[in-house]
Amino acid sequence: MDISDILFILLFLFPHLYALALGECPASMCGNTGFPIRFPFGLQGYQPKNCSYPGFDLTCNTQGTTVISLPNSGEFFVRAIDYVTQEIKLYEPSGCLPRRLLTLDLKGSPFVASFYQNYTFLSCPASFTKSKFAPIDCLSNSTTSVMATPSTSLANSMSATCKIIATMPVPVSGIVRTEDGFSVNFDSDLSLTWYEPGCSPCEGQGGTCGFESNTSQVLGCFYNSTGRSSNGFQVFKIICVSIVVPTLTMAVGIACFACLKDRSLDRTAHRNPAVAALPEQESTIVIHGLDQTTIESYQKLVLGESRRLPGPNDTTCAICLSEYLIKDTVRCIPECKHCFHAECVDEWLKLNSTCPVCRNNPSPAHVDSNGV
Repeated sequence: MDISDILFILLFLFPHLYALALGECPASMCGNTGFPIRFPFGLQGYQPKNCSYPGFDLTCNTQGTTVISLPNSGEFFVRAIDYVTQEIKLYEPSGCLPRRLLTLDLKGSPFVASFYQNYTFLSCPASFTKSKFAPIDCLSNSTTSVMATPSTSLANSMSATCKIIATMPVPVSGIVRTEDGFSVNFDSDLSLTWYEPGCSPCEGQGGTCGFESNTSQVLGCFYNSTGRSSNGFQVFKIICVSIVVPTLTMAVGIACFACLKDRSLDRTAHRNPAVAALPEQESTIVIHGLDQTTIESYQKLVLGESRRLPGPNDTTCAICLSEYLIKDTVRCIPECKHCFHAECVDEWLKLNSTCPVCRNNPSPAHVDSNGV
C-alpha cells in the first residue's frame, strides 16, 4: 500500500467518522418534493428510528410523494415542512379537503391547528345557491350544493331552505372575516403546527435539532464546526486525535521511509555502476481490484429530474454520503444493482472487486460477458 492508497482511504473514512461523531441523521427526501425530511420527522426505511421523534413518522408512496398518517384521520400528503415555525402543510390525496375536515380528529397525533373557527356546513338545492354563493365543488352535484360559512346569521337565514349538515370548529391558518352572503371553498392546504419537541429556537439560530445520542431522549442543538460548540463536536475532536492523527502520522512516516530508501538506492548505484547494471528483481504485484475495462462495462447513467435509481438504492451515495443531484453520473454494480456516484465507485473498484454496500462479487460469467 503506497501513500496514495492511504490518503484515498482516509478521504472516504473522514465523512463516516464525522457523521458518527456528531450523531448526525442525514436528511432525506421523497422523490423530488423540494423539502428535506429530518428531525423531528423521520422517513421510514431511510433513516434510523433514533432520528425521529415519536409520532413524526413519514413514508414515501410509489409516486415519490411524502405521506403522513394521522391516528384518527388517515393519510394525508405533505406539501411542505417549515422547521423554524414548526408548521406542516397537508393536502388531501383525492383533492377534496372539506370531506376530510368533516371527520378530522387530531387526537393521538402531535399536531394541532394554529387557529380554529366555527363553520356551518349546509346542503342546499343547486338552483338556490348557484347564483348567490360559492358551493364546495367536490361535495356538490347537479341537484345539491354544499357550502360552508362562518356566519351564524347567514346559516340561520338559510335553514328554511337548506339542511344544516354540521356546525363544527375547523382548523384554519388564520381567522377569516366574512360578511353575510359569502361562504368559503376550503381550497387551500391544511396547516398544522406542533409544540413538542420545541426545536424552533435552535432552528431559528441556524442549528439542527436532535437527540443528544442514540440512547438518549434529551434534545440537543447541533451546529457546524464554524458555529457554537456541542457535545457531539467534542466527541468528533477526540476521534480525530485518537484515530485520524495517528493514521496520518503513519502515512507520512511510510512516505518518508520510501523516499529515503529510493535515495539510498540511487547513491549505491552511483557509487557502483555494476550494481546499477544488474537486472532489477521482478516484484510480484497483487491487484485486488478490477481492471478499467471491467469497470467501464458496468451500467452507467445520468440522473434526470426524478433522480430515480434502479434497484435497492437510497437518495445518497453510500461512499461519499452526498445526496444525488440532477445530472449526476452514477454507475451500478451488476446483479446486486447498488448504485453510486461514478467517480466514487470507479476509485473503489480499482482497489476492491466487491460492492461497497453488500460486499458481493459479480459472478465470473457476468464479468466475462460484459468485460469486453
